[in-house]
Amino acid sequence: MKKIGLIVAIETDSIFAHYKNVEKLDSPSGFELYVSHKDNCDLFILHAGMGEVAAAAGTQYLISACHVELVVNFGVVGGLTEDMGKHKIVVVQRVVHYRYDASEFMDVVVGQVPPHSDLYVYPDRNLMTQALMLNTELMPVTCASGDKFISSADEKKSIHDRFSADICEMEAAGIVLTCEVNDVPCLLLKAVSDGLTGGAGEFYSELQKAALSCLQVTDKIIEGIV
Repeated sequence: MKKIGLIVAIETDSIFAHYKNVEKLDSPSGFELYVSHKDNCDLFILHAGMGEVAAAAGTQYLISACHVELVVNFGVVGGLTEDMGKHKIVVVQRVVHYRYDASEFMDVVVGQVPPHSDLYVYPDRNLMTQALMLNTELMPVTCASGDKFISSADEKKSIHDRFSADICEMEAAGIVLTCEVNDVPCLLLKAVSDGLTGGAGEFYSELQKAALSCLQVTDKIIEGIV
């Protein structure tokens, strides 16, 4: 039976709304771990918490303790352009760790994570291609990931202009980099809750609806991939 890891930052209500047969498992303090036994896989669902460190630690736990063969992340994000409409479901094709800055003592640019020669890090391209085939309405996007909630329209526009990013959130870089060093493929699917001029109020008012929409798409893609 294939083991799939599903990591989530805060959108746990959508988990219980969508999966009716989740079983709580023992896990380290700070994490909540559940399993859903599906027809073709065991889905280990980890509520890791917000931010890059929590996301990286949670991803490593899924890989090391649960022995998952694939990590999938879903969640709700902010849009950085007018085109990123509310509840639009997107698949992440590349991630920039935009708040990472080693440029003052290394020959890298802001956002570039050594030893990568590229500014961007990449989820599994094959999985992204499969997701796009399974759901043709998905939009491939560039994700700006960093430990800050962005609500200012000016700051959103600045991040878009500097890094050619479409969405922003706080976990993707930690997940992708951790999967990379473990040679475990990952797939990231996101729902946009607040647009260019939206902030924390819009994010939280749309959180549950956007999260459930994203999880429904994510679950169908997991079933299709497995």
